[in-house]
Amino acid sequence: MTAALSAHELIARHRSTLDQALEAIRTRAYWSPHPEHPKAYGENGSLDAAAGKAAFDDLLGSRLDLGQPGTDDWVGGETSPYGVDLGVTYPHADLDVLLPAMKAGQRAWRDAGAEQRAVVCLEILKRISDRTHEFAHAVMHTSGQAFMMAFQAGGPHAQDRGLEAVAYAYVEQVRTPDNAEWTKPQGKRDPLAMNKQFTPVPRGIALMIGCNTFPTWNGYPGLFASLATGNAVLVKPHPRAVLPLALTVQVAREVLAETGFDPNLVALAAERPGEGIAKTLALRPEIRIIDYTGSTEFGDWLEANARQAQVYTEKAGVNTVVVHSTSDYKGMLSNLAFSLSLYSGQMCTTPQNLLVPREGISTDQGPKSYDEVVADLARSVDGLLGDDARANALLGAIVNPDVKARLEAAAGLGEVALASREITNPDFPGAVVRTPVIVKLDGAKPDDEAAYMSECFGPVSFAVAVDSAADAAELLRRTVREKGAMTVGAYTTDPEVEQAVQEVCLEEAAQLSLNLTGGVYVNQTAAFSDFHGSGGNPAASAALCDGAFVANRFRVVEVRRDA
Repeated sequence: MTAALSAHELIARHRSTLDQALEAIRTRAYWSPHPEHPKAYGENGSLDAAAGKAAFDDLLGSRLDLGQPGTDDWVGGETSPYGVDLGVTYPHADLDVLLPAMKAGQRAWRDAGAEQRAVVCLEILKRISDRTHEFAHAVMHTSGQAFMMAFQAGGPHAQDRGLEAVAYAYVEQVRTPDNAEWTKPQGKRDPLAMNKQFTPVPRGIALMIGCNTFPTWNGYPGLFASLATGNAVLVKPHPRAVLPLALTVQVAREVLAETGFDPNLVALAAERPGEGIAKTLALRPEIRIIDYTGSTEFGDWLEANARQAQVYTEKAGVNTVVVHSTSDYKGMLSNLAFSLSLYSGQMCTTPQNLLVPREGISTDQGPKSYDEVVADLARSVDGLLGDDARANALLGAIVNPDVKARLEAAAGLGEVALASREITNPDFPGAVVRTPVIVKLDGAKPDDEAAYMSECFGPVSFAVAVDSAADAAELLRRTVREKGAMTVGAYTTDPEVEQAVQEVCLEEAAQLSLNLTGGVYVNQTAAFSDFHGSGGNPAASAALCDGAFVANRFRVVEVRRDA
């Protein structure tokens, strides 16, 4: 295959970006090459807002032909949470044809080496970045995120996470030198001398199982970690969120072909309605790596049954915030209100349980009883979402009927401190938009435990009354240990309470945010600096992104010869 882009050109184009990413993961300082503001696009080949929207509109009702081998049907059926029928159809694959074709290109990809693989991945990310406006609409209309969130989280933030994975993959692969001269003295005899060659080799075909809510943000780390370490990647999107990942596969295949590699190194596995091919794929012997984001039930099944593969999961958890005391009561309420409302709580990092001492808390505005704290938080959420236009911009749309059902059922679990209300989106009358519900529960009542000890994904939060800070810390420990948590938050002015909560999180491997009252929220993480998940509690078997996330996607094979 003739390359339109040489390795030399790609290295000249992207090596400085790779070096900056390597420095960012070393220092953990803020850095991003991908602009967050929509107005930053429209030059140097990137699509501006109008062109991106037009490109998305052109996709509606179309057939997205990726040129994959083994296509035996065309499938689709996505309907936007905003009520739009996308009408896009995708290739359905005969796996017995597609998987061998994917494997065929791995040798040349392996032999290219870590640097060339990295810069090819960066070229893929650059072309995705140029189409951020188009991707934003695709994410919005499959996930239900409001446009601005879909633009940022589905665009630059997802691209950052992909680049972060490439940087970690590169570091781990170059840790071992390509060649070594080995000499062992033998006293009066001639020394033993050998030439040793070390080659990172891929495990095989990686399966990336996408999620409905954050198809790119959650999908890119595994996709690019596997690709950068030499593996072919089969992308199996969620049936309701195919388009963003299908466009990603399209871009990756174009870049691979233009750089002289087999485009079948990246392919799409779309499915017929109800086909459920994830289980079939997960057990195929060709699949040696699996990345999955979704329910605990299927994540546990993958970990137990896909024994031939390295499995990386992000599952469900019960995220908890301990509310003990604060020196900025208004800031705390504002921060929590935003965290509970963003994207209708449909984030794996959204707080669910707020543990508040039943005797109340101390604040800069004087003592506040449990009832006052909960009522004030309800008013803060109400104030944040009181304007329907602002509410639509924050909430987005309910992603699927299951979330709506859980929201409606939550009101029957206890005393409702904040009732959910319906909001109309004038631009999309078919959208299901609901404000959060806050329910008061008692941590000492066994009947309430079933509610707060189970994940209730969506705009549902429980204000759980506890006897003391020590009880809050113990309930936090039990929740993380038994159910897992992607995030933990705490508000306290007491050093001893802070130390107790921190110790729980260190022992149970949960990421902790303390006393957030400004523009950083417990349910947001920054690539190159924050770890998403830890891999150390039941919510996830991996962290996005660290060395452990990439290092076992390849093995180093040694060839040694007498010198």
